[in-house]
Amino acid sequence: MLDPLGPAVLGPVTLRNRVIKAATFEGATPGGLVSDRLIDYHLAVADGGVGMTTVAYLAVSPEGRTHADQIHWRPEALFGLRRLTEAIRATGAKVSAQIGHAGPVANGASNGAPSLAPSRAFNPLSMRFHRVPAAADLDRIVGDHARAARYAADVGFDAVEVHLGHNYLASAFLSPRLNRRTDRYGGSLARRADFPRRIVAAVREAVGDRIAVTAKMNMRDGYRGGFDLPESVEFALMLEADGHLDALELTGGSSLMNPMYLFRGAAPVKQMAARMPMPALLRVGIRASGHRFFREYEWRPLYFLDLARRFREALSMPLILLGGITDLPAMRTAMAEGFEYVAMGRALLREPDLLRRIAADGSTRSQCIHCNVCMSTIYTGTECHLA
Repeated sequence: MLDPLGPAVLGPVTLRNRVIKAATFEGATPGGLVSDRLIDYHLAVADGGVGMTTVAYLAVSPEGRTHADQIHWRPEALFGLRRLTEAIRATGAKVSAQIGHAGPVANGASNGAPSLAPSRAFNPLSMRFHRVPAAADLDRIVGDHARAARYAADVGFDAVEVHLGHNYLASAFLSPRLNRRTDRYGGSLARRADFPRRIVAAVREAVGDRIAVTAKMNMRDGYRGGFDLPESVEFALMLEADGHLDALELTGGSSLMNPMYLFRGAAPVKQMAARMPMPALLRVGIRASGHRFFREYEWRPLYFLDLARRFREALSMPLILLGGITDLPAMRTAMAEGFEYVAMGRALLREPDLLRRIAADGSTRSQCIHCNVCMSTIYTGTECHLA
């Protein structure tokens, strides 16, 4: 069995252990630039012992941001990103950049540019309709991913994680409910998968073997008519056959339709309504009936394991398991089940040094209570209110 705390190879990169800090938006990029707070945020978990930390979320296009105060890849952002990578790598940890296009999750009003969705739909964040991208728009966005990956390699990132999940643009194209197109990008899974596969291929071509390339993809969107088994397994097999990824991270849920399917635990509806940037009418609606959108799912250790087993059985490529991994027994279970890496999120926000303490004492348990109040802080500076 693999040792979760032992060295590991991820493509061309050697990690000091098999634990990756999952991409969770930090809310620390005012003006769309790196801040000292962002660097300190990742330094804390790097000093805390993770093998690699993931910077989220770095949009490939201006309209691909979820909000205006978010980094998008451009020359003005590169100096700060290099400061960040140099600081992280000095600790002995590696650093990955999550790249992608928010698509229908973007706030077009904040960005000053229409949000994009595979098919016509209303965007409650901006109180206007999404724009449906033409083939030329999709070609441009594929190129934007390649450019972002080159930038990431140039400024010192050890890896890029291509965001194919949570109904961001690539994920939205995979969803039968969100993608009702009748052109070459809609209909069968092969057609819906074409755009995401082109993105991954372009990223790999852009960086070669300079850095590792991973992707985060949904196993299940978590709503009726969304992307789900068995299509998600079939799509993962396509990605494996394409041969462009060094590892695949398995996730679930939709930032657009069912966010709590990813997080599990309590749904902090009041805090979300009070602190998240949204139109006043939507804020009132969230306060009144937010539990219909922010559904509550029981948190339990390794809550994605049952789903992820289907992928482990079908695939031979390295897989990253996330979801309810907060202690050494859970990590060892993941390794015993055949997963090569594990990803941790909220537990490291509560205790950035958790992994170092686990390495010193294998009986250490996380103090995270899965209240998810941290979700409401992602645009004001992500933090644990108990830390």
